[in-house]
Formats: sequence, C-alpha cells, structure tokens
Amino acid sequence: MSNFGMVGLDWQQRINWDRLRTYRLERARERMKAHGLSAMLCMYDENVRYITGTLTPGWNRLKPGLRYCLLCGDDAPVLFEQGDIGFQIQRHSPWIPKDHVRWSYAWIKGAAGPASLQQVRKFTNGIKQEMKKANVAGAKLGVDFVDINMIQIFKDEKIDWTDGMTPMMEARAVKNEDEQEALRMVGAIGDAAHWEFMKFLKPGLTENKLTAHIMEYLYSVPGMEDVEDVIVSSGPNTWPNWRNFSDRIVKPGDIVFMDLAALTWNGYKSCYYRTYCAGKEPTREQKDIYATALKWLYDSIKAVKVGTTTREIASKWPSAKEAWGYAEEDQAAANLWGHGLGLAQYDQPVISRIWSLDHPIEIKEGMVFALETQHGKMYEWGVRIEEMLIVHKDRIEIISSFPVEQITVVDPIPGYSTLAGR
Repeated sequence: MSNFGMVGLDWQQRINWDRLRTYRLERARERMKAHGLSAMLCMYDENVRYITGTLTPGWNRLKPGLRYCLLCGDDAPVLFEQGDIGFQIQRHSPWIPKDHVRWSYAWIKGAAGPASLQQVRKFTNGIKQEMKKANVAGAKLGVDFVDINMIQIFKDEKIDWTDGMTPMMEARAVKNEDEQEALRMVGAIGDAAHWEFMKFLKPGLTENKLTAHIMEYLYSVPGMEDVEDVIVSSGPNTWPNWRNFSDRIVKPGDIVFMDLAALTWNGYKSCYYRTYCAGKEPTREQKDIYATALKWLYDSIKAVKVGTTTREIASKWPSAKEAWGYAEEDQAAANLWGHGLGLAQYDQPVISRIWSLDHPIEIKEGMVFALETQHGKMYEWGVRIEEMLIVHKDRIEIISSFPVEQITVVDPIPGYSTLAGR
C-alpha cells in the first residue's frame, strides 16, 4: 500500500482497520505470553487503544485509571470505561463483546484524597473478578502503571504483579502493513503542514501566531484527533533548542524551525522538524552548520537496516563533548535523537548516545521511527531537522517528504546590513 487516500472505499483496499485491530490485539497477547504473564492490566492511553481499538479523549489522557483494560489469556479484552460512556463503546466498537465493557473505579492519581484507598480496593476487586472469570485467578499479572495506592492494596490482596510495560513496548515496536500506511498518512499530512508553514511564515508574526495557524490547519484535516504540540522557535530561541513557542516576534533574517510533535491521525503520531530562514538567504556559517547537522542525520539513516542495532546508529553521531563541549551525554539529551512512532510518540526504539552504545536494541522489520539532529550557536541561532522512516526487509522508506537538503528560505529580499552580525 502507498498512501491511497484518507477515507474508506468499497472499490480500493486501503487501511484495513479490522485487520489492524486484530494484529495489535494478538501481538499484545503473544508478547504477554512470551513474558510468562497470564493477564495484562493496561492504564496508559496508548496501550488501552492498542489492545481495545477505542479512543481516549483528550480530557481523559494522562490520567491513568479513568479508563483501563484487562487482557486475560485467550479471552477478548475487558474495557473499564469511565461512568456510562461504556454505552457509547457498545454502540461504536462492536469488536468488543458487550459483556466485556465495564465502568471504571478511578481515584485520579490520588485526587480522590482519603477515598483513594476505597477506590483502589474496588478497582482491585474488579480486576480479580475478571481474572477469575477467565480462569487465571492468582496468576501473574502484568501492569503498565502503578502508584503508591495500588502497591499497598495489591499487597493486601495478594496480587502477583510484575512489569507489563515491557511486553507492550515490544508489541508496539513492530507495525503491520496497516499501521505503516497510517504512518505514511501522518507523513503526508506533515508534508502539507510544512508547506502551509512556508507560505504563512513572514517577519512580524509571533511564534505563537505561527503555532496557532498550523494548529488550525491540522485540526481541519479529517481523522485528526489531537495535535499534542506544534513547536515554533525563532532567533535565539532556536539554540539551545527549548522545544517550545512564545510571543517572540520573528525578525527579518531570523532562523525559524517548526516541529509537528505530535499531530495525531487516527491515533498515529508524528515528529517532524524543518528549518527555515525568514526573508533572507542564510549566511555561509548558517549553511555550514546546517550541512553538519544534515550529515549527522543522514549518516545515521544510512546505518539503519534490519538486524543492526541502535548502537550502530547512535555511533554515527559525535559525542556531546565533541559537538558542544558538554561534560556528559545527558546534558545533550534529545539533541541527537531517535524515537519510535506509533500510538505513542515514544515507541521503541529510542536512540541516543546516552544509552544505545551500552544497551543496544535490535532493529526489526516493521519498526517506524524518527531520527533528528540539531546544531547551532549559543543564544544566537540553531537548526534542527528530522526524518520519519519505515524499516523494510531490504530497504528504508522515508515518509517525510518536505525538502531537507538545505534551509528553506522564505521570500528573501536584498539589502541587509553586513554590520548587523546576522
């Protein structure tokens, strides 16, 4: 498949959502069993969606326990939905048996105060009842989230629990053909957003105005669920890269970069930087710095292939000391970086000299991730670029297509002072 279109049709096979949901559920089940688990309790949004194919609305995100799911043995998943929203799940999501939809018992990370322990007891009893129904009572349970209230009640109730996030990370790392097509769509939307940014950018606009314009543009796209962040930084805000936006006015000749971190189309996320220069050709120094960052990026991309490891990729980048004179790698966290893309912006693999050299992860067919590099002059300007790619058996497919080989210059005009230091 290759980016046929955004909506389903009767005459052309596009993303097969039934196949996608089945693949995700069975991959989660396979990794659960491979880790010796009889059941998995998932409370993080991306894991709940991966297993159940249901949406966590924006107001519900980052609040583990408002909704959660339980996967037991070979049974269908059980979804615990907030309040009576479960009736809508029964209407919208027929792949979940109606008798597997429950209401949740939430304590909202302790915001319920002294009622939290009461709620966790009800939560735990609900989990035990479902495990008993599935004939896995007392067996090992994997969990992807735990807080201080759960630890005590699980101990009291003799719940045999362990790490459930690792099997879910392993499951989500490898995408099937439908997930790959969804991520191609994410790339195409990102291409369009950068083109829109290029047309809209001009001196006199503020970073937040630029951010708002791209937010509005993205939310007009069918299937767009969430835009987690649009980063627009200009001038001295670009180095060090603070990964944010402000009310700073873009000045003539400023370096500006924009990152789509992350647009979310049907659950699947982007991370996609490009660098621009507003109203002026970049200086020779800026072009050279950009060329260095581009070489770092493409050297690492060329190292990607099935069977290699994240060590080989990260080793293509200079150390933090070599690049910027930093004392240790953690001071340059995310400067030279790679991370998996999927239902979360941080699927495996996550690639950095901080850990990849000593704790490598194998690159597998079907992985989808972004690689990104940056460089600059302290408090003056910086550049950042990023590509998103799919790992195939015998090749790498780059799914971010906006021009990358040089800084994108927007409406340059002559006459800048050579004394301005730009």
